[in-house]
Amino acid sequence: MLRLSELFGRDIYTDIGDYKGKVYDIVVNLETGKLETITTEPLKVKTKQQAKKIITEKSIPYRNVLAVKDIIIVASKNRKIEDVSSDDDKRRPANLKAGALVSYR
Repeated sequence: MLRLSELFGRDIYTDIGDYKGKVYDIVVNLETGKLETITTEPLKVKTKQQAKKIITEKSIPYRNVLAVKDIIIVASKNRKIEDVSSDDDKRRPANLKAGALVSYR
């Protein structure tokens, strides 16, 4: 099991070996306790427009995460990702549980 804080600074690669960057910020849905987005640039910005640009251009939806260990593996753009229902944890890495993330916050 990993703590949310352990993800910061980890390298992110696609499943075909492309380097995407490092984890800078993580957006968590506080109502559901689920990770929504991983950004590859800090979200410390002065305007909402700058934050929106980072979210749309410099981030990875957490549903695209395939594996988390020493690095994070995400699906490449060419690979189709299935949308996972809230009660189906088959795609969630076994060592990263949402409950642990919520209790960390």
